[in-house]
Amino acid sequence: MTPTITQTNLYINGEYVPSVKGETLSIYSPNDDSLVTDKIQAGSEADVDKAVAAAKAVFPAWRNTAGSERGRLMLRFADLLEASTERMAELESVAMGQPVSVAKKAIAGGLSVWRYYAGWAGKIRGDSFMPTEADGSYKLVQYEPLGVCAGICAWNGSHGLAAWKLAPALAAGNTYVLKPSEKSPLALLEYGRLFAEAGFPPGVVNIVPGAGPTGSAIASHMDIAKVAFTGSAAVGRAVMKAASASNLKTVTLELGGKSPALVFADADLANAVQHTSAGFLRNSGQVCFASSRVLVHESVADEYVRGVKAAFEAARLQMAHSLRPETVYGPVADRKQFERIMGFLDHAKAEGTQVLAGGGRLGDQGTFIEPTVFLNPDLGSRVYREEIFGPVLSINTFRDEDEAVRLANDTSYGLGSSVYTSDLGRALRVADKMDAGTVGINGVFITSAQTPFGGFKQSGTGKESGEEGLRAYLRAKTIHINMHPLSSAKQ
Repeated sequence: MTPTITQTNLYINGEYVPSVKGETLSIYSPNDDSLVTDKIQAGSEADVDKAVAAAKAVFPAWRNTAGSERGRLMLRFADLLEASTERMAELESVAMGQPVSVAKKAIAGGLSVWRYYAGWAGKIRGDSFMPTEADGSYKLVQYEPLGVCAGICAWNGSHGLAAWKLAPALAAGNTYVLKPSEKSPLALLEYGRLFAEAGFPPGVVNIVPGAGPTGSAIASHMDIAKVAFTGSAAVGRAVMKAASASNLKTVTLELGGKSPALVFADADLANAVQHTSAGFLRNSGQVCFASSRVLVHESVADEYVRGVKAAFEAARLQMAHSLRPETVYGPVADRKQFERIMGFLDHAKAEGTQVLAGGGRLGDQGTFIEPTVFLNPDLGSRVYREEIFGPVLSINTFRDEDEAVRLANDTSYGLGSSVYTSDLGRALRVADKMDAGTVGINGVFITSAQTPFGGFKQSGTGKESGEEGLRAYLRAKTIHINMHPLSSAKQ
């Protein structure tokens, strides 16, 4: 049963309000193409201005709020969000096809982030240096909030991405404007009532859904000090250009990847198969750091391939309507994403790439795509080199460790990677050589609130999560105190 949609307006200065222009977004269920709602208000430049003005007005008071109080409010919000897990999961599911079982885990992950950063509020420390150097000055370094910050979320993991952006910013004393994706705004719009119930002052958090023009207005706004963006590389470049052309605001970009998984001859193959099939297919392959390129040692390739083929064929039988509690894999996010992925499949098959499993759509309704495996695609092919962002895996072989590392790093991306081997020395040696921001050993990489997340190369710049994610919402101020002012005056 489709959940009732209760919040369709923007959340600005503590109130739900319609957009200035009255433009709306339509959400269609990827399960059956039915209309969920056509009443989601789309924020315009004028709405972004209102949200930023509200955040700017309350910033001095929020900055000066005791850290312990900010942390208390964040913990209260987390408790309210946890109590709303069932509804939030259903809203996410109906918007972009994420199975409710997966959505609940994603919400739990976001909750851990909120509680982690709530513990940081009030514990932001600086540095000091005693006047023992030649200049005789006492030196202080203090860390201050940036001001009004903004986040632009992707659609594939709304709760985790919102937590990565909002929680460290609020803990550090910043105020915020959040833009949910136009594909999955339903759950994040509900956050407004939770922030109000938790006791956050009006204006501290503002939620403005919308498509490209809304994001552009945020990226180019002169009163926003920082923008954190998660999405495609093309849009990320546009965000960086707009930030540079406006007020040189700080930018954090997480732009996806084409991540490798290396399976060595001494790996536990059953474990490797499990993690590169079920682990890869979570959220129907719509995970930015998912290892969509498997490189397996030629001596165990046949056995590994048999295992993956069986796993993908079994996964096909576990695809169903995302609102069913037993569903493991759902449809891809929407019709546009479906057509994009199908274009990759059709192109690969036209090139003669061997299809090991899947390769087509599933059913005649919705945006279900069969879990697909391509065997030995050409190393220059689109299906091997470009981010597909769907349930599509490619498998190639390697002869030795050096070739494995070379093939793994031969990409313009550098977000995720994984290594499967029983040799700890090799695992750490290869992890050190991976040109990627994250490495999982003998398992898919799992994000943690305690550790930073982000990529190298064209996978983005900056980090979210962990202490580095907090530092990204602070600026350092250096203060030098002359300890001998009278002596200096006489010279």
